[in-house]
Amino acid sequence: MRFFSLAALASATLLAAAAPVLAQTTTPEPTQAKKPEDKSKRPSPPAVVQTTVRGTDLTIDYSRPSLKGRAAFGDKTPLAPAGEVWRTGANEATTFMVSKPVTIDGQPLAAGTYGLFTIPGATEWTIIFNKTAKQWGAYEYKAADDVLRVKVKPKTLATPVEQFTITADKSGKVALLWDKTEVAFKVK
Repeated sequence: MRFFSLAALASATLLAAAAPVLAQTTTPEPTQAKKPEDKSKRPSPPAVVQTTVRGTDLTIDYSRPSLKGRAAFGDKTPLAPAGEVWRTGANEATTFMVSKPVTIDGQPLAAGTYGLFTIPGATEWTIIFNKTAKQWGAYEYKAADDVLRVKVKPKTLATPVEQFTITADKSGKVALLWDKTEVAFKVK
């Protein structure tokens, strides 16, 4: 009986000694809330364009890459190669939101938020409104999710634009400006 008591006492002592270690390994550390990323510190900072076109709110959310001596479009290792789907900016895909149904260069587009993609070309660009708005770049872009595509003609600018810029005015003109290229479409 004494032997059992000594064994029980030894087990109890070992458990008591191990309790702080067990508590450490089984008790989760308090989680620290991850701070949201300060996107303004990115090399291609975010920008938002907002306007109202005939009672319809229009918002374009995008990131602004800079040329930094590189070619935006064309043949020599461009940032946005001709004939390939481009996220129309940097980082996350550009989003295009309208609060009411509109037309884009005469073609209907329902109210909502869309991924705004483009396919650059020397003489013609394709502007794409894709139902998958939240995505990184164009890596998971699917043409099957396109809601609308319109073709537009690029214009050559007299003065190059260093940092990619999107403008929108109350008349409904949306312009994409970068390097020596301007591409525009009309929202009504």
